[in-house]
Amino acid sequence: QVQLVESGGGLVQAGGSLRLSCAASGRTFSRNAMGWFRQAPGKEREFVSSISWSGDRTSYADSVKGRFTISRDNAKNTMYLQLNSLKPEDTAVYYCAATSGPYSGTYAYSGLYDYWGQGTQVTVSS
Repeated sequence: QVQLVESGGGLVQAGGSLRLSCAASGRTFSRNAMGWFRQAPGKEREFVSSISWSGDRTSYADSVKGRFTISRDNAKNTMYLQLNSLKPEDTAVYYCAATSGPYSGTYAYSGLYDYWGQGTQVTVSS
């Protein structure tokens, strides 16, 4: 059974930092693009960041560019998202996702992702 499990969420003050992890099990994603999405209360799920299978290409939503950093460790089958300079508007449930297709780049379209985690809550207080 394939599973993606997020961890590292929590409550932090504005300006603070968190590091999210996404551990995969059941299959390796070392040849697949992965990404992070988030969903705030009353809003649709939105793209946050994506990373290519090799880790040499990354992309970010404009709202997080310069503050968040995505990375992966294929040997550990794990992806990370470092969140710095957090703002109250970053409050959301953060989901990790993985593609299963032969995609070599990074992808903001959620429809390309076949596997999803259950999410981890990030709350930023002002």
